[in-house]
Amino acid sequence: MILKNLFISFIILSTLSCKKESSYLYEVNPVSVNSNGGIKSNVKTTTEFISIAYADLKGTNISSSELQNLSIVYTAFGDKKLIEDRIIRKFLNDPNTIIPAAVSVNGDTLLFLVNSYKKFFNREPNEFEKFYLIEEIRSNTIDARIIYYSMMTSDEYRYY
Repeated sequence: MILKNLFISFIILSTLSCKKESSYLYEVNPVSVNSNGGIKSNVKTTTEFISIAYADLKGTNISSSELQNLSIVYTAFGDKKLIEDRIIRKFLNDPNTIIPAAVSVNGDTLLFLVNSYKKFFNREPNEFEKFYLIEEIRSNTIDARIIYYSMMTSDEYRYY
């Protein structure tokens, strides 16, 4: 009898305590998120990268001997991002590199940014980029050389 009552109690408790789990359906529209530079799909070759970086900073074409030397170093080195960094630093530290003076950067900061984005990324900066970089430049935390360096070592600069 005790076993029968225990069994009935177990059945009653298990049926009362078990509830069907509610299922929720969230209907969310699919969203595709891309950055402005995200539509670029072609990676620059080693020669293109070096030649374009040189032309962007110096306003002239690189000599074939210098291009060949840098291409050999680039190809021989294992860490491509590190050698890209070193090449850009070499170009930026050269006295023949054309970098706007601080006066022109602070004079019309928006024009400087728009021109820099067109020069390096072939696009206009978005509103966030404009706001953030204008504030950084005007507070004198970054200058034109740092902006050029950060743009040229970015992943977006490697694509066209």
